[in-house]
Amino acid sequence: MKNKTLLALILLLAVSTTMTGMEVPGKTQHKPFAYTNDDVWAAYEGFNRTLLDPVKYIYKTNSSDKSAKDRFNGAAAIWCQPTYWDMAMNAYKLAKAQNDKQKTAYYKELCDKIYAGNKAQYAHFDFDDNNENTGWFIYDDIMWWTITLARAYELFGVEDYLRFSEESFSRVWYGSKKVGDTGSYDKVNGGMFWQWQPIRNPKPNQPNDGKMACINFPVVVAALTLYNNVPKRRKESAEEAPKYQTKAQYLAKGKEIYEWGVENLLDKKTGKVADSRHGKGTPAWKAHIYNQATFIGASVLLYKATGKKSYLNNAILAADYSVKEMSAEHNLLPFEKGIEQGIYTAIFAQYMAMLVYDCGQNQYLPFLKHNIEVGWANRDKTRNVCGGEYWKVLPDGADIDSYSASGIPALMLLFPADK
Repeated sequence: MKNKTLLALILLLAVSTTMTGMEVPGKTQHKPFAYTNDDVWAAYEGFNRTLLDPVKYIYKTNSSDKSAKDRFNGAAAIWCQPTYWDMAMNAYKLAKAQNDKQKTAYYKELCDKIYAGNKAQYAHFDFDDNNENTGWFIYDDIMWWTITLARAYELFGVEDYLRFSEESFSRVWYGSKKVGDTGSYDKVNGGMFWQWQPIRNPKPNQPNDGKMACINFPVVVAALTLYNNVPKRRKESAEEAPKYQTKAQYLAKGKEIYEWGVENLLDKKTGKVADSRHGKGTPAWKAHIYNQATFIGASVLLYKATGKKSYLNNAILAADYSVKEMSAEHNLLPFEKGIEQGIYTAIFAQYMAMLVYDCGQNQYLPFLKHNIEVGWANRDKTRNVCGGEYWKVLPDGADIDSYSASGIPALMLLFPADK
């Protein structure tokens, strides 16, 4: 009898322990899980298997989409595609750092295919093509590509990458005679306008039109990335709207837009970056992680170019606000519900890596790795795909968008495991 009672107790305890350890889909899970470098590759391959169109080599909007046909039929947003290309380049760099020749070759080929796929999809990088399906119709959409094309040139040295990057920078700054817009740059009051309107036969921007953080700080990042990569001995172009700038001109433009942004979009006490400002009105003090990110990146690049400590101080201030205030609820990066907002973590990862590795700010590593540990523990384990709300389990087979799924693998590629 005693043996039967003991056996029953053991079974009861076993069932209880199993139930306690079960992951309930959609429920909050905070248990971190130490990840390995094998997990890094599993996460990135899971992301690609689930969300990369294997024929077109552009990314789909959702895992349920059969293909990435166009903006209205399964293709992820044009401005998010370069972040996915950044991820592929980061995979290539990680494989190379690990001396894995097979992976290095594989991810180099993937980088090439993603570039070719996007070029074919988006008007062959004709930035004067403003069709709303596979063309260019908002300034910041173009500028995200300017940045990533410049990074690709820095990594691979392909001249077309630099040419398209500089042409796109010029198109945003000066406008397009073909489209009829007068450019994002406000010659009178400074800063960069977000868009031209209407998309066809546009009118000149007015003083009260929106100047968003999502165009202003990416312009600084683009200008400084090009500054780091264009030839030193260039002559200034005599054209009214030159297709290229000298190093000095890129640096000057980056500094000018940065200073406008600091005066108009930054809370200098807290490090909070406003979403936008319209004319002389009060800034829209809604903080978004991707705006914090590009401000951090702009600050780091200017610090590296000039050695001026105030730029680094600004980067740290904005990073501290992102970690201590915006991430306070779960001690994890916040998730914004919406169509494309899930991409914000992947953008944040890119610029925090610059702050950590280029500026020695290792104090952020525990927080960044904690996000990875929690998000990876809560993945869909059948596909190795993560959700955007890292504190929640992603149910097996659940439909997931590429934006939300990108965050954890993007972090992992930049902040891999120790072994």
